[in-house]
Amino acid sequence: MSLVAEAFVTQLAAAEPWPENAALYQQLKEEQILLSDNASSLAVQAFLQMCNLPIQVICRANAEYMSPSGKVPFIHVGNQVVSELGPIVQFVKAKGHSLSDGLDEVQKAEMKAYMELVNNMLLTAELYLQWCDDVTVEEITHPRYGSPYPWPLNRILSYQKQWEVRRKMKAIGWAGKTLEQVLEDVDQCCHALSQRLGTQPYFFNKQPTELDALVFGHLFTILTTQLITDELSEKVKNYSNLTAFCRRIEQQYFEGHEKESSAIAARSSKRSLLK
Repeated sequence: MSLVAEAFVTQLAAAEPWPENAALYQQLKEEQILLSDNASSLAVQAFLQMCNLPIQVICRANAEYMSPSGKVPFIHVGNQVVSELGPIVQFVKAKGHSLSDGLDEVQKAEMKAYMELVNNMLLTAELYLQWCDDVTVEEITHPRYGSPYPWPLNRILSYQKQWEVRRKMKAIGWAGKTLEQVLEDVDQCCHALSQRLGTQPYFFNKQPTELDALVFGHLFTILTTQLITDELSEKVKNYSNLTAFCRRIEQQYFEGHEKESSAIAARSSKRSLLK
């Protein structure tokens, strides 16, 4: 999109108030959505909750193909459709809602660096586990990803997606990694996040930013998703301030809210962090 077109869209977005019927689209919760997409969806839900903007979560088997970028989640607000956390943050900012306006330029740069770290390490590790670990692929990924579709379409779509992700892993140098190396990368990422968070309630002291929403989406989903083993979640559990951070956001922004937009509904079924 050109800068002129982006400016025009921004102007249109700013002119319209946030509607009550705004919707977030993702795949089917119980039987289809995978770890990485669930984490990304929860991050956007958390961000919108932090902005106090109502959103209805709508699950569609073909959500990935409905998205303008081919990625979930995406939001439908008025006559605008926007996908992925970064563009959604900018879209919401155009409507006058921002979580990071109180940060100075140095803090904003640091926030963006940590968001890149999460996307480059945690998200990539989730994709690796889903599509490159053979046991996970056969026992979880293929059955879930293709579940809404009849045979042989279910297998065809799953193998197409697997080929796409593995090609990406090869391009970024992850294809040759072992699972142990990937888990070590996750541990290093968690260590960096734990060090930055320290004893603060949020990454930039007392108020959450989009970084908090992004980290929560990924860590909470990792902690509450049933996988073949608990190796991934154990890496997060090693950092008590990160698990406390997840509990804090779950309690403050999701407990008592409608089920359609709750962390309890958004995650794959395992126990709540509060129990």
